[in-house]
Amino acid sequence: MRIAIVTESFPPDVNGVAHSVVRSAEHLLRRGHEPLVIAPAPAARHRDTSRQPYPVIRIPSVPLPRYQGFRLGVPGGRLPEALLAHRPDVVHLASPFVLGARAAAVAARHGLPTVAVYQTDVAAYARAYRVSWGEAAAWRRLRAIHNSAHRTLAPSTRAAADLSANGVERVWLWRRGVDAERFAPAHRCPSLRRTLAPAGETLVGYVGRLAPEKQVDLLAATAGLPGVRVVVAGDGPARGQLERALPKVTFLGVQHGAALARLYASLDVFVHTGPHETFGQTLQEAAASGVPVVAPASGGPVDLVRTGETGLLVPPGDAEALADAVAALAADPARRAAYGAAGRAMVEGRSWTAVGDELIAHYRAVQAAAGSARALPAA
Repeated sequence: MRIAIVTESFPPDVNGVAHSVVRSAEHLLRRGHEPLVIAPAPAARHRDTSRQPYPVIRIPSVPLPRYQGFRLGVPGGRLPEALLAHRPDVVHLASPFVLGARAAAVAARHGLPTVAVYQTDVAAYARAYRVSWGEAAAWRRLRAIHNSAHRTLAPSTRAAADLSANGVERVWLWRRGVDAERFAPAHRCPSLRRTLAPAGETLVGYVGRLAPEKQVDLLAATAGLPGVRVVVAGDGPARGQLERALPKVTFLGVQHGAALARLYASLDVFVHTGPHETFGQTLQEAAASGVPVVAPASGGPVDLVRTGETGLLVPPGDAEALADAVAALAADPARRAAYGAAGRAMVEGRSWTAVGDELIAHYRAVQAAAGSARALPAA
């Protein structure tokens, strides 16, 4: 099949949308399909110098207000031109909102089968950033985009329920994969641990974007626990504020590749603070690394953490509950080891190959449904 993937984010962006698009396109190529990616152009100072083994068309973009590090694609004539020139059998809309909305309209006008992948809780972000158009308007736009698609794929049961509750139809579950070879307990690094926790403290880590909706400031109570060292990997608009608010936390910046794998595996406990995750890829990566996870009982983490088995779920927004959960694990190495082993076993079968084949099955289904609809006689 020829697949056109229209995404709101792509490398050099570092986030779940960009990562899943890369892995999906790679899998399509391995299976003999022909993917095309249409994505916003990065800022001039962050030009992506990597070369993908499939075509990538960049659309002019502007920085997102209040979050200059993220850029919005500006739909214009280049998008429909590139989309239609690829002659796609299926159009894949990755976290559609701006570019995805235009692509959905073009696909509908030309009768192209469309799969919309819900990946970003835009309504929650609108609330967190206090944007003028607000949460209700965000859901109206999302509902229109997703209901124009032949099928919407949600990454978690909570996300699927949110979509249905807000009037989105034809919702299927499609989770994300994890590279269990890249992220593995074998990458635990004693020298890194000595650097980050020189007195042998329990090493607790967060990996992710540093933005208001992630609520990383909730780690203040955890950072104050005796015998605990907290490290944060990532970057974003809230980094400066967080560094001032969390003086006991070590900020490592964005970590990639082998360095990221070593960091995960060298942790004793992984913590996640944000309550608005539609999935939570970093939780899977930590689990694959054999590390117990503490996360809010909200959104994607509800599917990814088996509380009392692979980690602990705590009430969203509760800094003291988060610290209490970490303290309980810090005091019990045997429990940490058991949770870590169970988490590793839980995710070992969730390869990108397996979920990539599921995605192709969704493409086939919408292609067949669209073909059947076109074949029906006029009423």
